[in-house]
Amino acid sequence: MSSDISLIKLLEEVEVILDITISSKKRLFEAVGLCIEEKYGIPRFETFEALFAREKLGSTNIGHGIALPHGRLTNLKRFVGVFARLENPIQFESGDNKPVQIVFALLTPEVKQQNQHLAYLAHLAEVFSEKSKREKLLAVSDKKEIIQILGK
Repeated sequence: MSSDISLIKLLEEVEVILDITISSKKRLFEAVGLCIEEKYGIPRFETFEALFAREKLGSTNIGHGIALPHGRLTNLKRFVGVFARLENPIQFESGDNKPVQIVFALLTPEVKQQNQHLAYLAHLAEVFSEKSKREKLLAVSDKKEIIQILGK
């Protein structure tokens, strides 16, 4: 990643959805799509299709109850993240067979460089690899605190 400033900018634009009741991966992608539609005016089906198309290539479940779905949106002007903590874990097809309760959806503008996209995913995977951070993300109820944990 070119600098920590770009990560901080991304995290300032993170939408945080806490303790939502979702029954499946498709319903999750619909909820993320609705969030993006409400905030950025991009039709929810575009977000749904971008996330679902990427998921068809292989599960974005990274283990430990965490998924990092991601996709590109033509009309998005900048990187955007949606952090979702699910009330009840859902199946997300993975090698560890553990259902997912924490999701960070990364949405990328069509014209942005691939290396920045990969750097964001790598940072998020690193954050989620730490058990103490996963536990905090499951326990806290303040959205600002969630963003703080993700930024460290």
